[in-house]
Amino acid sequence: MKPAKALVILCLALAVAAFFVFDLGRYLSLDVLKDSQARLAALYAERPLTVAALYFGLYTVATAVSFPGAVVLTLAGGAIFGLGWGLLLVSFASSIGASLAFLAARFVLRDSIEARFGPRLAEINRGIEKDGAFYLFTLRLIPVVPFFVINLVMGLTQMKLRTYYWVSQLGMLVGTAVYVNAGTQLGRLDSLQGILSPALIGSFVLLGLFPLLARWIVDGVKRRRVYARWAGVRPRHFDRNLIVIGGGAGGLVSAYIAAAVKAKVTLIEAHKMGGDCLNYGCVPSKALIRSAKLAHQMRHASNYGLSDAAPAFSFKAVMARIQAVIRAIEPHDSVERYTALGVEVLQGYAKLVNPWTVEIALNGGGTQTLTARSIVIAAGARPFVPPLPGLDDVGYVTSDTLWDTFGQLDEVPPRLVVLGGGPIGTELAQAFARLGSAVTQVEMGPRILPREDTEVSTLAQAALQADGMAVLTGHKALRVEPHPSPVHTQYPSVRPEPVEGLASTSTGSVRTDSGRYEPAASTRTGTGSAPTGGVLIVEHEGREKRIPFDQLLCAVGRSARLEGYGLEALGIPTHKTVDTNEYLQTLYPNIYAAGDVAGPFQFTHVAAHQAWYAAVNALFGEFRKFKADYRVIPWATFIDPEVARVGLNEQEAKEKNIPFEVTKYGIDDLDRAIADSEAHGFVKVLTVPGKDTILGVTLVGTHAADLLAEYVLAMKHGLGLNKILGTIHTYPTLAEANKYAAGEWKRAHAPQRLLAWVQRYHDWKRG
Repeated sequence: MKPAKALVILCLALAVAAFFVFDLGRYLSLDVLKDSQARLAALYAERPLTVAALYFGLYTVATAVSFPGAVVLTLAGGAIFGLGWGLLLVSFASSIGASLAFLAARFVLRDSIEARFGPRLAEINRGIEKDGAFYLFTLRLIPVVPFFVINLVMGLTQMKLRTYYWVSQLGMLVGTAVYVNAGTQLGRLDSLQGILSPALIGSFVLLGLFPLLARWIVDGVKRRRVYARWAGVRPRHFDRNLIVIGGGAGGLVSAYIAAAVKAKVTLIEAHKMGGDCLNYGCVPSKALIRSAKLAHQMRHASNYGLSDAAPAFSFKAVMARIQAVIRAIEPHDSVERYTALGVEVLQGYAKLVNPWTVEIALNGGGTQTLTARSIVIAAGARPFVPPLPGLDDVGYVTSDTLWDTFGQLDEVPPRLVVLGGGPIGTELAQAFARLGSAVTQVEMGPRILPREDTEVSTLAQAALQADGMAVLTGHKALRVEPHPSPVHTQYPSVRPEPVEGLASTSTGSVRTDSGRYEPAASTRTGTGSAPTGGVLIVEHEGREKRIPFDQLLCAVGRSARLEGYGLEALGIPTHKTVDTNEYLQTLYPNIYAAGDVAGPFQFTHVAAHQAWYAAVNALFGEFRKFKADYRVIPWATFIDPEVARVGLNEQEAKEKNIPFEVTKYGIDDLDRAIADSEAHGFVKVLTVPGKDTILGVTLVGTHAADLLAEYVLAMKHGLGLNKILGTIHTYPTLAEANKYAAGEWKRAHAPQRLLAWVQRYHDWKRG
């Protein structure tokens, strides 16, 4: 502890001790004040300035240290100085004293509180920044919470001192005037309880509610302005409680929740139920990765004491298995299931006509118009396609279209170029490399997986290169040209060699996702055109290189679907995603957005998470609204070895100037990983310096995404590494890596002085 903090704590402790040791509280009673009134009045008449200064100082100190007896001191102000001067002295002394208590709490406690409850306190501070003055004013007018508690708690927030002072000065003024005025009539008072009549208490309550009432009125005026252009359009009766646009994760969960609480809900999906995740993303890619991993294990069977074997397979069969996996999961997201749950499912294109009306162009023909009290937009996202000259002429696939296109091929693409070094591009690139394609991955930034720590990117790149890939970082795609020689009409069954002369590069600097293949004028998205093979021209260190390919996969990111369903006509603002507030409301409070279309994370599990908030707020928001909680968001990249993360990594902590300690455990030391021949990777935990509070975790290794769940649970519920260390983990399992990482932290923070004394004790016990 810093000396200054120790001194402040010591002074406060001595002041409190003196108050009780010398029984100073006996002087702060109504009877003592009434007995002393005449002497105090005479002293004030003789030395007015001295008495006023002493009273002002005493009141300030008593308030700052939170001594009991503030009511009696306030009455004394009225009894000695009268209403005018008494109100002036008490008002400023109480506000200054409260501000000193506020500063003391901030100086002594805030750092430790923020270190322990940082993410939760951040959410509170956002509310304080927005509405803190209103809430403080209400608390000052309705003292349901003792003032010393308000001083303490507010000091732990980010509220500015000047705001705290002037709101306190204003908020306490009315109550101060009542007590000072009562002090001028001290002789008539029989008890402190007699000061406040029921009518006066009711007046305080009404005054305290006024700021909240004013805020409600202001919000109501804003709502009226938003809906002003739709005057007379709002239906008197609604066909539905909720309409949901989009049948992906966000839309399905929103509709499910509405049906579960017996609301009348319609879900509208134009294409396939289950959205991108089921049909083009999570499910098919993980099925592909599993087949590719098995092929890799067969080639390296000697790692398990078996004979290496070249896998013989039909690529059509691999792609057919992927479709079979999709069909097996489809019933979970099907029209039949949701209809049985009580959801009306309409297949067609939805368009917002006004804030309450949706027009549906049905896939089977015709249109249908429905009204709803609330609407949830869950339209998802689509692959972003860079504006490369020649791309449309030569052809390309995206993470959405490759499943249909490649499903028609007899063999894996001999030469595959993957544009993009993010999770999607990296996962697919490794999978096709393991199935036999000569893969070249092109990334404009200095490293792949740029959101991860540099050591993670380096390890991932080494793993890809070990699978025979050419990983070209720092290479900017310039254009695409047709292949100068005849294109393959029948793919060979043997794997070709990697493109000659394209050496992999790696640097350690950082880049952001913005700036990656940004178009000059507008964002372009597409479904892909029929690939014919060609040459990708890239620039590296001022020189151009040519990379021939048979297939080109664009995986440089995804863009929210913002067009085609009426956002423009309604004037709903969008900036790469639909603009929403913390409750997921758009410009119109009855229209919500969830999932990829809303951001800030494009993960299926986040879409489902947001959908709960959107649906509950849409259906019950007039009673209570819930702010979407992004404090603990996990994500994973399913390459081999897997990369999984929750919370901060070193890169982000440094960017945000958040102090941290690093604890690292190498999975190469884990018994189960050694037995499985998977002894590579690590667990890296960031904690608050000197504490076991978890700020973030990065896991690299087999089943890293599964192992991460324990840390997600711990961070969500405020559990530290000591709790994980004290939890029994089954032996031998990969999950023991989490316990051993906690053990590494414990060893690094062992109490060395105490252990030295314990050693002396044991030496003494031996005689």
